[in-house]
Amino acid sequence: MKSSARENNNFREDVLGRANVEDTPELLAYYDELEKMNTAALWTVANKIEPWFPQSSSVPVLWRFKDLREHVLKSVSLVSPEKAGRRVIYLDNPGRRDVAAAVGWLYSGLQVMHPGELASAHAHSASALRFIMEGKGAFTIVDGHKMTLGANDFVLTPNGTWHEHGVSEDGTACIWQDGLDIPLMNALEANFYAVHPDLQQAVTYPVDDSTATWANPGLVPANDKWSHGYSPLLKYEWAPTYESLSRYAKVTDGSPFDGVLMNYVNPKTGGPVMQTIGASMQMLRPGEHTKAHRHTGSFIYQVAKGQGYSIINGKRFDWQERDIFCVPSWAMHEHANGSSSEDACLFCFNDMPVMNSLGLYREEALKENDGHQKIIA
Repeated sequence: MKSSARENNNFREDVLGRANVEDTPELLAYYDELEKMNTAALWTVANKIEPWFPQSSSVPVLWRFKDLREHVLKSVSLVSPEKAGRRVIYLDNPGRRDVAAAVGWLYSGLQVMHPGELASAHAHSASALRFIMEGKGAFTIVDGHKMTLGANDFVLTPNGTWHEHGVSEDGTACIWQDGLDIPLMNALEANFYAVHPDLQQAVTYPVDDSTATWANPGLVPANDKWSHGYSPLLKYEWAPTYESLSRYAKVTDGSPFDGVLMNYVNPKTGGPVMQTIGASMQMLRPGEHTKAHRHTGSFIYQVAKGQGYSIINGKRFDWQERDIFCVPSWAMHEHANGSSSEDACLFCFNDMPVMNSLGLYREEALKENDGHQKIIA
C-alpha cells in the first residue's frame, strides 16, 4: 500500500496525535530541557494542532424545552435579577465545558423575567441576540432604542452597545434564548464588560423606531447616516419572516440540504446582522427530508414551528417546538419534517460571518446512500 506524504516524511500520526518518533531516553531528556525554557518540539503535537480536517471538541446535543422549562422558571424563586445579574440557565456542551460554550465558540442560554422586572443596563465586547420563546410584554433597550418583543421575534444587542431587558408590569413571565460569542471574545482575549453608570439608560427614540425605519422591504431612509458595522434593524419580527418564507416556498425548490432557507440581513449592507454572528430561518415543507452535508462553522438551532428530526453524525435527534439543538463544525447533518401536512421552521444563529470573512468556509455533501446517513445506534 502506498504510504502518505506525511509517512514518507516521518510525520505519521499515532493515537496521541504525535509523529512517528520513538521516545528514547535521550529524546525524553531533551523534551524536559525544552520544557524548562517554555518550549516544546513541534513533532510531538503536529497532527493535534494541524489536523487533516476540522476536529470539533463539541458534540451534537438536543436540549428539550419540556425538560428545561420547569427548571428555568424555578430560578425565579431562587435568585433575583439584581443579585444574579442575569437570571440565565446556560446550555453546556459536554465537549466545551471549559469555555461554557453551547457549540464551538458560541454561547447560549435561557433567560427568564417576570412582569415588572428590569435588568441593569450593561455593555460588553461580545455580540448578542435574544430569541423570544414565550410570554408577553418583553422589551429590550439598545442605545436608547426601545423594542417591544413577541414570540419568535429576535433582537440584536451588538458589540459595545448599552442594552437592558425587561418585562412590562402588565405582561406575563417571559423566556427567551440568548445567543452570544462570549467564548470567541475570551479566546481572542478581547472581552470587556461594563455596567451603565446610572444602572438604567434613557429611552431617547420613539418605541420600535428601528422597525419603522428599517423593516420596509426594498426601501431605506433617504437621509440615512448609519455608520455602525451591525444592522440598524435591531428587531426582526416573526410574522413578516414567516410570510416571506411562505411566499418564497411557492416559487422555489429550495436547497437540497436546507429546504427553504433565508438569512436575516443588515438592510444597509445586505450582509450579516452582526460582524461575528449570523442568523437565519428555514422552512421544511410537509414531509421534506433534506440531504446530508457538512461544513465549517458552528450552528445552534431552535424549533420555531412544527416537529421533526435531524440526523447529526449518524445519530437521530427528534425535536419539537422550542427544542434547541446544535450542529458542530464539520458534522454531517440532515433535517426532516415529521409532519405530512404542516411545515416546520428552524431559527438558527451561527458563526458564519467569521468563517466567511476569514475565508475558512468549506462544504461537502454526502455522496453515499443517496445522500442520507445511516443511523448509528
